[in-house]
Amino acid sequence: MNPSRRGTPDYLLLFLTLALSAFGVLMVFSASSMSAIYHRDGNALFYTQKQVLGIVLGIIGMVVTMNIHYTKLRKMTLPFGLFVLFLLILVPIIGVNVNGARSWFKIGPLQLQPAEFAKVAIVMYLAAIISKKQDKFRSFRGGLLPALVMVGLVSGLILLQPDLGSTIVLCLGALLVMIVGGANLKHLFLLAAGGTALFAIVGGIMLLANPSLLDGSYRLARITTYLDPWSDERNAGYHIVQSLYAFGHGGFTGAGFGQSIQKLHFLPAPHNDFIFAIIGEELGFIGGSLFLLAYLLFIWRGIIVSLRCSDTYASLVGIGIIGTIGIQALINLGGVTNSIPLTGVTLPLISYGGSSMLVTLSSMGIILGISRDYNRAADAEAPDKPRRSGAKSGRTVTG
Repeated sequence: MNPSRRGTPDYLLLFLTLALSAFGVLMVFSASSMSAIYHRDGNALFYTQKQVLGIVLGIIGMVVTMNIHYTKLRKMTLPFGLFVLFLLILVPIIGVNVNGARSWFKIGPLQLQPAEFAKVAIVMYLAAIISKKQDKFRSFRGGLLPALVMVGLVSGLILLQPDLGSTIVLCLGALLVMIVGGANLKHLFLLAAGGTALFAIVGGIMLLANPSLLDGSYRLARITTYLDPWSDERNAGYHIVQSLYAFGHGGFTGAGFGQSIQKLHFLPAPHNDFIFAIIGEELGFIGGSLFLLAYLLFIWRGIIVSLRCSDTYASLVGIGIIGTIGIQALINLGGVTNSIPLTGVTLPLISYGGSSMLVTLSSMGIILGISRDYNRAADAEAPDKPRRSGAKSGRTVTG
């Protein structure tokens, strides 16, 4: 296919991406305005302005990546991956320490988080080696092992910051790409079982040797808090309890936009990790459900666009990007609602965060670029027929 002749992007996916970003700006304004007045010299728009800046930069990145053909993108996999590795090595040394984690570089008004770029770099790397090895990827030594080594290296560098949430998202996104790419499930199962057994054995030995390790363990506190947040509602369970109070106050119809009580210094980081709690409080069960339906449509459309591409590399990159976004959203929503233990990750396209917005929008440009080639192929097959963006055609990819 001639890269110089491109079709139109998938308009539904583009609309959903921009609509969710715009909704995120509204909710960041509502959730952060009072905190900004108190902590940022009375500037109620402080966080909102930075969020808008992140979106503007993200849209610029989206336009750029949307116009990069996946054949050129594949050639950029290695240099981009090496650049991200360099940043991950550098950030614990000269990065900015925020809330006990040295995970950011401060560049002017923005703080860039290399872990966000690492999620995309790992997806591109796995897609490249899977598309190159094809059926050989099902072997362990020549296929799966090199992929696991690279994922382990990047995950270890992120853990050093430390950033457990990003590590979990990256590993689960990588696992998704490997499964879709045709990895031998028996190998993955045996590795998971062996790793769990080894972790249990080593952990048991360490606890027997030093039982005091359990004292003050914040990871253990997260588990106990998940099981009963009200058992320590003023300390370890405070975040979850306040989040659940927000959903309770919202009820079925919500308190109304801007009318949240929990954002008034009761719920920490209401514009960040816990922004869905503010959505639930102000828009209620109805508004929260409509938002989740729109988000599900966004994820579903991204999957459909990715699977319709006939190129293995491009299809796996698309699945990896939209899958990683979906996994991170699920972890965030599960933690905020106490459905799973709280991990501390943002809600993509919605939560405050310039780095996250820049990377998410730019990576969505890659998927939109893939849809351009699919739509161009549809035009070539039926030049005289009217076509809707994303009309059914093409074939799905197998590992």
